[in-house]
Amino acid sequence: MDILGRLIELQTAADAEHAKLTSLDGPEHAAQRQSWFTAAATIQAAITEHAQENGLNRFDLEAAVKKAARHPSDDG
Repeated sequence: MDILGRLIELQTAADAEHAKLTSLDGPEHAAQRQSWFTAAATIQAAITEHAQENGLNRFDLEAAVKKAARHPSDDG
């Protein structure tokens, strides 16, 4: 898998963890919030590292990854 594919995969996982929060409350919500926080921190670190290693604008890369993860094109 290429790096962009891996970043998209990480972003999709973080989004999925966040979506699980809506149906929870109490201790379950707190535990799920931690799972989401961990997934979000992982994608943020991966984006930052990739941007630094490749001389890319970190914010532009993040926007591109989120767009690709949340609105995948039908043409692959």
